[in-house]
Amino acid sequence: MFFANQSQTNVTVGLQYQGLLGLVLFSILTTVPCCVFLFINVIMLFTLRSKPVFRETSRYVLLYNLLFADTVQLAQSQLLYLLAVCRIMLTYPVCGVLTMLASLTTAISPLTLVVMSLERYVAVCYPLRHATIITIRNTEVAIIVVWAFSSLNVLTRVLLLLVFPLKHLQSLQMKDFCSKESMLPDPVSDLYEKAFTYFLFVSAGVAVICSYIGVMLAARSASTDKASARKARNTLLLHLVQLGLSLSSTIHNQLLLAISKVLERIITVRIQIVLYICIIILPRCLSSLIYGIRDQTIRPVLMHHLCCWWRQSPFLSVIPGETKISILIS
Repeated sequence: MFFANQSQTNVTVGLQYQGLLGLVLFSILTTVPCCVFLFINVIMLFTLRSKPVFRETSRYVLLYNLLFADTVQLAQSQLLYLLAVCRIMLTYPVCGVLTMLASLTTAISPLTLVVMSLERYVAVCYPLRHATIITIRNTEVAIIVVWAFSSLNVLTRVLLLLVFPLKHLQSLQMKDFCSKESMLPDPVSDLYEKAFTYFLFVSAGVAVICSYIGVMLAARSASTDKASARKARNTLLLHLVQLGLSLSSTIHNQLLLAISKVLERIITVRIQIVLYICIIILPRCLSSLIYGIRDQTIRPVLMHHLCCWWRQSPFLSVIPGETKISILIS
């Protein structure tokens, strides 16, 4: 997300004081986890398109949309991080495209979490009407609305970008690292970004909390499936954690600024690396970990695809034997 871009610049400035060894070390510490999570996300995306049960069930279609946005966001954040570490300056048009892409995917994730939470609420509180309300067609309409709302935000940012004085620049080559601050430096853009971000996450948080309360109240009813209500409640709690981690990135820079005033630069840079992994990278892979481990339908297929890749990889030893997994589709 946008707050990650400025963090990447801050980390790089600090790393310049640590020499080549520190540069390589901290780059590895961030790149390796990112590549691992990207690999898991890609396998998860393939898994969600590999069986009819995933393509024809609303919750899995929503999960695919969430995971796709998270994967693009994760790859884009790490790309900007590596470009900053290598001190590669982009041109203003290229940086503008990357920042607009970050804006799009940043809004899609919390909005999709809201739709997924409402789906769980309907499944528990209105089980007899769930099949008629949560259909594939309605799910596709909800996804279109999510993308349209996110695209409207991007369009607004593009309009704000038009006031950027490119014609007064001697060259389109940037003199600083690519970040939203470099592309939207005026106070109006900053005010709009803060207002939209806080409105988005507060609204999403209220929707998830209300869904959780509704499920809790429904669980007390004698006619409600207790096991289904408990699973839905735990899922909504995990969605709330995802929202919280994503929201924490909005105070990332302010937190680092406060830390830098107290601690030495070397320690601050190390803390920045940890926060980058925990706040920027980890939330982008939580969906794969949550559903890949908890969901009894996804887990065997995901493990099967992971095992197949392991056996077919030329860099890994081949393990004899076959893994056969079948799924009952009712």
